[in-house]
Amino acid sequence: MKKTLLAAALLSSVIAAQAEPVTYSIDPSHTFVTFEVVHFGTSTNRGRFDKKEGTVQIDRAAKTGKVELTLETDSINTGVAPFNKHLQSKDFFNTAEHPTAKFVGDKFTFDGDKVTAVSGTLTLLGKSQPVTLKANRFNCYQSPMLKREVCGGDFETTIQRSQWGMTYLLNMGQPDDVRLLVQVEAVKQ
Repeated sequence: MKKTLLAAALLSSVIAAQAEPVTYSIDPSHTFVTFEVVHFGTSTNRGRFDKKEGTVQIDRAAKTGKVELTLETDSINTGVAPFNKHLQSKDFFNTAEHPTAKFVGDKFTFDGDKVTAVSGTLTLLGKSQPVTLKANRFNCYQSPMLKREVCGGDFETTIQRSQWGMTYLLNMGQPDDVRLLVQVEAVKQ
């Protein structure tokens, strides 16, 4: 009887330990936030944010999590300096008044152990709107370089920039839809 109680207590403590959230720090060298927007129905303009930071918490047993990702909006990079300056202006990101954009996701959707979507709020230009990022792939692995667990994946969504008040050239045929692609890897702390 004592052995059964001891085994049950040990199993209970193992299950409880697995049900705790694990915190990961976003690795900026393996995390990229990019956007794509069609340019007057012809080509696709692309850009990224070079400066970002954040954390991810995942509780695989409870199927819950939280992600906080902050982007420095003046780090926008299209590869064309004059275009970067225009995107930093009041016509678009207004980086002087809004130096950061932030995504806080607090609803994780799982398929088994794999995250399939993260829903939360994107705050941009001082306005917050709901956003769901769909996972195209999600994986965790033991990094041979860092000797720690790393989790991440490729996530995407399409937003309408007008929801945040970014309406420049909408009346002249420039599309409202912006495709966001978030490639993220985060290191267990």
